[in-house]
Amino acid sequence: MTTDVMTRPAVLILLGPPGAGKGTQARVLEEKFGLVQLSTGDLLRAAVAAGTAAGKAAKAVMESGGLVSDEIVINILRDRLAEPDCAKGVILDGFPRTTVQAEALDVLLAETGQKINAAVSLEVDDSAMVARVSGRYTCGGCGEGYHDSFKQPAVAGKCDKCGSENMTRRADDNAETVASRLAAYHQQTAPLIAYYDGKGALKTIDAMGEIEAISGGLAKIVTEATA
Repeated sequence: MTTDVMTRPAVLILLGPPGAGKGTQARVLEEKFGLVQLSTGDLLRAAVAAGTAAGKAAKAVMESGGLVSDEIVINILRDRLAEPDCAKGVILDGFPRTTVQAEALDVLLAETGQKINAAVSLEVDDSAMVARVSGRYTCGGCGEGYHDSFKQPAVAGKCDKCGSENMTRRADDNAETVASRLAAYHQQTAPLIAYYDGKGALKTIDAMGEIEAISGGLAKIVTEATA
């Protein structure tokens, strides 16, 4: 069931470091407001698979070992925003990453009379995030997630859902790597925070609480930003 509160396609940006819960919260917003989550990686793969002009350009760059330019990404995003399922709006995850990309996005949206309704920063406590991410693991059978401190299976080493004993951890989910990723995120994202704050579009929310409380806060932000 979706909530029809929008008179024009909404454009939301979710900012937050790895492990902040962007994916989880984006799925909730998709369900509640009929939005579509768009991540840069998914956009590129879909465009390449579809063989669009922008997709072919991206494929050529990737096959040569280069980095896909901002112009190609913007062109791919332009194509995607025109598709019917984006009629109510989108949640951008992983784009923009720089102020140059943010400015290019503003130009793209202006073409259709749209704007960024809200850029929501999921605020986290770095030390708590290191503990949160470095302690997580998943069932190799069904993908159910667990955590050393917050969510252990009823029987140690055995998945509650499917009974598998194949538990796996991502190689980069260790304290040192997580701390490094957080530092890099803050350095890279600080200019974006300032950019959207300057435009009056920045919203912040404490992402260290309960998932339901965070979802409720995000829903309120979306409702107010798109009214």
